[in-house]
Amino acid sequence: MSFALLFSGQGTQHPAMLPWLADDPLVRRTCAQLGVDDWRRALADPNWAERNDNAQTLLTGLALAAWGQLAPMVPSPAAVAGYSVGELAAFSAAGVIDPATTAALAPRRAEAMDRCAARAPGGLLAVSGLAEQKLEQLRVEAGLELAIRNGNASVVLGGPIAALDDAERMAQAAGAQCTRLRVNVASHTPWMREAAESFSLALAEVPFRAPQVVLFSNAGDRIRDAKSARAALAAQIAQTVRWDECMENISARQVRCVLEVGPGQALARMWNQRYPAIPARACDDFRSADAIAAWLNSHAEP
Repeated sequence: MSFALLFSGQGTQHPAMLPWLADDPLVRRTCAQLGVDDWRRALADPNWAERNDNAQTLLTGLALAAWGQLAPMVPSPAAVAGYSVGELAAFSAAGVIDPATTAALAPRRAEAMDRCAARAPGGLLAVSGLAEQKLEQLRVEAGLELAIRNGNASVVLGGPIAALDDAERMAQAAGAQCTRLRVNVASHTPWMREAAESFSLALAEVPFRAPQVVLFSNAGDRIRDAKSARAALAAQIAQTVRWDECMENISARQVRCVLEVGPGQALARMWNQRYPAIPARACDDFRSADAIAAWLNSHAEP
């Protein structure tokens, strides 16, 4: 079997996510980090769920736990990537950082980003349905930066709140589809440069290893050694996530299916729209780990 493993970003977290996830030591450690007894009950409070520090810590810990519970049941993936904060879990799944260290890094990443946001409040706006040239014109006129590129006509713009408000009005007037993401920082833009530098210092204290499986970064490049892994994980905080290139690189590995680990089905949906001949499913689609493993195994080589 040849499959790719994708780790979701934040913004679609919800109390019913990962319905099959067992309450293992990593889940309990994540709850202790957050000071909550029940993470599902905590997510039911939108104010709690949308806080950057809560979301990044919770989603990283749960993604690590989910893959830890699935990994013994399936072969190693042929390729791994993570979307935004999902890169933390992806790098761990690829063997670059151990799970416990990765879980401890998530709140430090969020803290660095929140410090930037406190000085320059911002956010993210998903825009689709406009030609690439129109999207770029909108970005420039609104004074925003390109945070995430999912495709030529599907992007996420980031920047100050007032600029996002202007961009949303302009985009809707032009007939675009807009969604304000449930984040309160201008992730993956120059407004997060200090956060990237701060997180780089935190990563310098952490032992890194070369990936044990093929690993792609949000910069669209393959990570081949510990040094480039450390640099990429910090830099992506303030640089554009080139997810379209990430998907192209994974497709080139000729995988037979794709599994998204995390909340929602956003990455699986994007993949299926782009590569309909290669099926993608999300962990949120299943009621048990056994069912996920069975689906992956059903795409084994004959």
